[in-house]
Amino acid sequence: MEKPRQISAMEAFEKLEKVGEGTYGKVYRARERATGKIVALKKTRLHEDDEGVPPTTLREVSILRMLSRDPHVVRLMDVKQGQNKEGKTVLYLVFEYMDTDLKKYIRSFRQTGENIPVNIVKSLMYQLCKGVAFCHGHGVLHRAPEVLLGATHYSTAVDMWSVACIFAELVTKQALFPGDSELQQLLHIFRLLGTPNEQVWPGVSSLPNWHEYPQWSAQSLASAVPNLDSDGLHLLSEMLQYDPSKRISAKKAMEHPYFADLNKAYI
Repeated sequence: MEKPRQISAMEAFEKLEKVGEGTYGKVYRARERATGKIVALKKTRLHEDDEGVPPTTLREVSILRMLSRDPHVVRLMDVKQGQNKEGKTVLYLVFEYMDTDLKKYIRSFRQTGENIPVNIVKSLMYQLCKGVAFCHGHGVLHRAPEVLLGATHYSTAVDMWSVACIFAELVTKQALFPGDSELQQLLHIFRLLGTPNEQVWPGVSSLPNWHEYPQWSAQSLASAVPNLDSDGLHLLSEMLQYDPSKRISAKKAMEHPYFADLNKAYI
């Protein structure tokens, strides 16, 4: 009996517009022809010399499928194969489509001059911690100062630093540690939190990218994030511990008093 023919990506979906591009490939907003449902198509080109789908791509798909079980992680709905104009094989990862992202959301408040309401910040942060906790519970890291200093061994704590940066940006609508290079970012970090040493971060001076940096004293976090209440500042400081072993975990962060008055029933 003849097998039914696999429907290609371009037969199944109509591309509407390109919404993103990077080293990973291109992302399109698209419509599923059969249902009219709007999806996000991530297009990745397979290397010439690969026979079939590369193991790294298979691993990514496998991890994304597993993480898609959590409602706080963008869901991978399907994987389709297709061909580009040159006849090369491309892979399309079909994700649920999000109308906006955090970057655009923060920018919209920056343009109006309003602050993001406190309850919205709490809700977004709780959901973020929940999604990160799920990833960490399944051995998946996303990555973020030890990496800047060249650490090759790092743990789930690295992501909590990133979560802290998002937290501060939701409150202030500005990046906490802006910088167009790794050195610039490090200097911004050191100016606010103080230049680290072996006392606050054992092993820091042995990291590959460590140099003799200018010596700054720690500033108050309240000066950088003035609209945050005392519980929020405490949580932020727990996320911004230099020593990764002292940084709060995503699971513990969800139990922090900052989230005590948040209605978690619908999150």
